[in-house]
Amino acid sequence: MGAKSQIKLEKEDHKRDAEFVKVLHGDSHEATGGFAAMRKKDQAGQKIAVDEYFKHFDNKKAENETDADREARTAEYATLTKHYYNLATDLYEYGWGQSFHFCRYSPGEGFHQAIARHEHFLAAQIGIKAGMKVLDVGCGVGGPAREIAKFTDAHITGLNNNDYQIARATRYAVQEGLSGQLKFVKGDFMQMSFPDNSFDAVYAIEATVHAPKLVGVYSEIHRVLKPGGVFGVYEWLMTDNYDNNNVEHRNIRLGIEVGNGISNMVTISEGVSAMKEAGFELLHHEDLASRPDAIPWYWGIAGEMKYMQSYLDFFTVFRMTHVARSMVHAFTGFLEIVGFAPPGTKKTADALAIGADALVAGAKQNLFTPMYLMVGRKAAK
Repeated sequence: MGAKSQIKLEKEDHKRDAEFVKVLHGDSHEATGGFAAMRKKDQAGQKIAVDEYFKHFDNKKAENETDADREARTAEYATLTKHYYNLATDLYEYGWGQSFHFCRYSPGEGFHQAIARHEHFLAAQIGIKAGMKVLDVGCGVGGPAREIAKFTDAHITGLNNNDYQIARATRYAVQEGLSGQLKFVKGDFMQMSFPDNSFDAVYAIEATVHAPKLVGVYSEIHRVLKPGGVFGVYEWLMTDNYDNNNVEHRNIRLGIEVGNGISNMVTISEGVSAMKEAGFELLHHEDLASRPDAIPWYWGIAGEMKYMQSYLDFFTVFRMTHVARSMVHAFTGFLEIVGFAPPGTKKTADALAIGADALVAGAKQNLFTPMYLMVGRKAAK
């Protein structure tokens, strides 16, 4: 697509990335996750990741943010995203689980059941069936890929630009006996190595927000999708109520970006336009967060325990309360002091907390959605 050629892409260096991850993470991908994995990190490597990530956000305030600030982050989108997940993956697994996304909830439905239903819903929307060859764009540690593989009997390839997450995803697939259905590939979703017309269906769950331009990643997805194939995405977008001239709005958007490794958030209208510009026939688009659900999607990160549907949810959601965040802030600081956690762990945890607060504020003011559903078809030849 012509739009893709206008985007300056970072040059990939898989050998360099693999060597850095080997130094930083060692064999921590074999750990059970969370703090056990954090303890195994190399301190010098962690400092590099912290410095490289936070240089884009330290001392950047909404009231004096410039277009140049956003352009600098966008120019280093791939490096920014890699280092974010080098820092945040273990905290994600500790605090949320192995499916790094939000979802809708129904009364009586437990947290993990709701997460799985959200994944099943997307699979159904794009018609994934047994034996199909499917691409998961930005697969994280493979939680959704494993769930959708079990739900549909499809063969799923997960694409990820973070070697550490690929190692963990591969390990989990082996543990669950899914190696025959799943494989995980290193790559930048803006410049995929797959041939044209490779996949029967493609999906992305809250991952393509890391792209410097949505039309670029959507164009690549369009290229690797077979004619007549369907692409479905849950996209993070600012709503069209967002006003970049409003400092409060900018502060919320910047908080979302710093806490979630995002270079450049855009609005719903821009997202829809990007799908069309990439060549898709838009079959359906809808903000699922705007449905009149009795339980808000953000209750977990808001720590609103009144919405807890199961006692089992307590162990996940309590970690997101302000009390628990304060405990994590103090605990990670202590672990750094005594050398049990690498420097920067507390700073990363604090950034995730800032991001969570901004997500909640954005939702309550109808400025943000993490689940704008778009389903598009590539024209049949």
